[in-house]
Amino acid sequence: MKNLRRAVLKSLAAAALLPAFARAQAPAPIKLAMIEGLSGGNANGGEAVFRNLVWAVERVNQRGGVKTREGARALQLDRYDSKGQIEEALSSLRSAIDDGARVILQGNSSAVAAALIEAVNKHNEREPQRRVVFLNYSAVDPILTNEKCSFWHFRFDAHADMRMGALMSVLRDDRTVKSAYLLNPDYSFGHAVQREAKRQLALQRPDVQVVGEELHPLLRIKDFAPYATKIKASGADAVITGNFSNDLTLLVKAAREIGFEGRFYTFYGNALGAPAAMGEAGIGKVMAVADWLPNVPAAQSDAFYQSFRQRYPRPADDYVHMRLQLMIEALAQAIDKAGTVEAVPLANALEQAAVSFSGWVGTMRAADHQFQQPLVVGVMDRQGAPGVKFDVEGSGYGFRVVRQFPPPKVEMPHSCKMVRPA
Repeated sequence: MKNLRRAVLKSLAAAALLPAFARAQAPAPIKLAMIEGLSGGNANGGEAVFRNLVWAVERVNQRGGVKTREGARALQLDRYDSKGQIEEALSSLRSAIDDGARVILQGNSSAVAAALIEAVNKHNEREPQRRVVFLNYSAVDPILTNEKCSFWHFRFDAHADMRMGALMSVLRDDRTVKSAYLLNPDYSFGHAVQREAKRQLALQRPDVQVVGEELHPLLRIKDFAPYATKIKASGADAVITGNFSNDLTLLVKAAREIGFEGRFYTFYGNALGAPAAMGEAGIGKVMAVADWLPNVPAAQSDAFYQSFRQRYPRPADDYVHMRLQLMIEALAQAIDKAGTVEAVPLANALEQAAVSFSGWVGTMRAADHQFQQPLVVGVMDRQGAPGVKFDVEGSGYGFRVVRQFPPPKVEMPHSCKMVRPA
C-alpha cells in the first residue's frame, strides 16, 4: 500500500508538471527527487516546499524544458516521504536513485542533510555511472559548507551564521533589548544557532546579558508553557530562536498566554502558523529573517507574489520561498550549460550558476558551494499598516521589511577544503 501510494503521488506530480510535453515524442524527463518530511511534526513545512518546487518546475517546463544533448527535456518532480527521519531519508535516497533520479532535493533538517551528504559521497565513489548531485534548500547548519563540504552538495539557503548576522544587525540598534533568552531545538542546527547567537551578541551587543539558554527535543514538545514560564521569569527582553513549524507556533502561543511582552528574533517566524498564533501580541515584537518577504518594496516582487497566490489561492498554502525559485532556475541554467545531468559536468556548471528572477539575484560560490543571495529582516504588523500590503496565510498580519542586505553584506568566510573528482 505504501509503495502504491508513492507511485500514485509520483505519477500525479509528473502529469501535473509535463503539460508542454504530453503530446510530443520527447526524450525522457529528467527526474528530480525531493526527499522530505511529508508526514510527522514538520509535514506542513514539507508540503510548502513541494508547492514551491512544483511551481518552479512548471515554469521551466512551460518554456520548453531544459536543453540537453538529446534535445529538450522536461523536468519531473518526484516526492519521497522521509518522515523527517535519517534512516527513512537514506532509504528514500536509494529508492530515488534506483528510480532514475540524478538530482536530489532536500532541506528541512540539517541532521538529515548531513547524513545525505555522507551517503551521496559514498554512493558516487562506489557507482560512478549513477552519480547524483544534492541540492539543499533549507538545511542551514554552517558545517555543511565548511568542514563537511562536498563537491556533490550545493546549498541554496543562507546558512545559520549568515541569517544570524542579518538578525543581529537589527538587534544591535534595538536599545530596548538589555537581556536575551536563547531557545533552540536540540540538534546540529539548533546548536549552531545557539553558538552563533552568543558569539555575535558578544561582538555586537556586549551589553546584552544572556539570561537563559536552553535546547529542547525537536518537534516532540506538545506544551511549551514550562519554557515560556522560564523565559518570562528570567526577565528577558527578547528570545532568539531558530524554532520552526510546531515548535515555533506552540512556543509563541504559550508566551502569549502567560503574558510575555518581550520580542522574538526568529529565523522562521514569518509563516507556518506563527503569525496567527502570536496575534496582536506579535505586532512590533516578532522579527524574522528570510531570503525574501512578500512586502519587499518592489513592483517585480509584488508581481512574483501575486503570481504565486494565483497558483495557490488557499490562505493555508501561502508560504513562498524565493530561494527555491532561484535554485530551480540555477539547475535549469546548469543543465543547459552542461547539456546533461551527468553529475560531474552538472556540478561544474552549478559552481558557476548566476541567476536573476523577479528582481532577485543569486550566485553560487564555487569554493564551498554556498549560494550568495540577498537577505531581509521584517517586523510583524497588521495588514494595511504602512509597508504591509500583504498578510501571511490569511492571518491579517504581515511583515514590514525593516532592513535589506545585498549579498556582499551577508557573505561570510568558509573553511571548506573542497575535494573534486579526478
